[in-house]
Amino acid sequence: MDRLLSACAGEEDRLQEGSLRPLCLEDYIGQEAVKEHISIFVDAARQRREVLDHVLLSGPPGLGKTTLATIIANEMGRPLRKTSGPAIERPGDLAAILTNLEPGEVLFIDEIHRLSRAVEEILYPAMEDFALDIVIGKGPSARTLRLELPPFTLVGATTRPGLLTSPLRDRFGIVSRLDYYQVEDLARIVRRAAGILDITIDAGGAWEIARRSRGTPRIANRLLRRVRDYATVRASGSITAEVAAAALDLFDIDQEGLDALDRTILEVIAVKFGGGPVGLETLAAAVSEESDTLLDVCEPFLLKIGFLQRTPRGRVVTPAGVRHLGKGIPGCAGPLFAADEGDAG
Repeated sequence: MDRLLSACAGEEDRLQEGSLRPLCLEDYIGQEAVKEHISIFVDAARQRREVLDHVLLSGPPGLGKTTLATIIANEMGRPLRKTSGPAIERPGDLAAILTNLEPGEVLFIDEIHRLSRAVEEILYPAMEDFALDIVIGKGPSARTLRLELPPFTLVGATTRPGLLTSPLRDRFGIVSRLDYYQVEDLARIVRRAAGILDITIDAGGAWEIARRSRGTPRIANRLLRRVRDYATVRASGSITAEVAAAALDLFDIDQEGLDALDRTILEVIAVKFGGGPVGLETLAAAVSEESDTLLDVCEPFLLKIGFLQRTPRGRVVTPAGVRHLGKGIPGCAGPLFAADEGDAG
């Protein structure tokens, strides 16, 4: 029963997340440089009555890559077809998708870095020449048949652009990177979501949720729903700064937006490994978590706020990370912690 309730709650969150997505550039908050660039490219394509060039969106999870793909399709007045890299297992799967595209349709491939090399080979002529090369037969009698495709726009999203092969990356005419949001923009996103969900929230409550959201709109919207639950049960239903702070403290989200796993990572490096360096696989085993989770979810934010460093030998916790733990680290020596002691003194 608990699993069923958890699944139902997760489905509700996904449905609400979809309802909170803006549908046009005007309603999209933050990422001002990316918005301006896309607006120019979309307007130019519409004026020339051409399809938009292929777009590559990169950045950490939850920053709005899927939302931007939807907005691009809406701004171009074209339908959007969604899929993901892991879902396209064979070249025939991609060929079936491409041959069923409508003229000008926008094809969105999430996690495009996870496409296999064989599938990528199908994409090259499709992106460049709007054509599909099919090999018929085997051995000496094999021949290639070229099928013409309707012009389309491919929007690829990736959290790890370094894993993209150069031939695939070079075929995108528009490359944009999304960065973590400022607290001010996140507070606006929280207030907008609160209005859609009919949640009573003041400016202080929105700011408190925003500053603990790791610079990520998806997390901000999720925390807003959880704080709403807390306010319904333990407060008057209205979210103030005090209510939001109490709720997030209860949910183990600290003032920097770190959760229990983030703090465990820092503490394990600082205590068990003397501040580091420690390899990714060793660290993942020590915190009982998948290495991909650490690499894609935890590390980018810890690196951005300066609590963690990557070195050729592994991960190192910084003096700022040690201070955030709020306790002394016995047995640690060396320049990293000596610098911390100097700062404290």
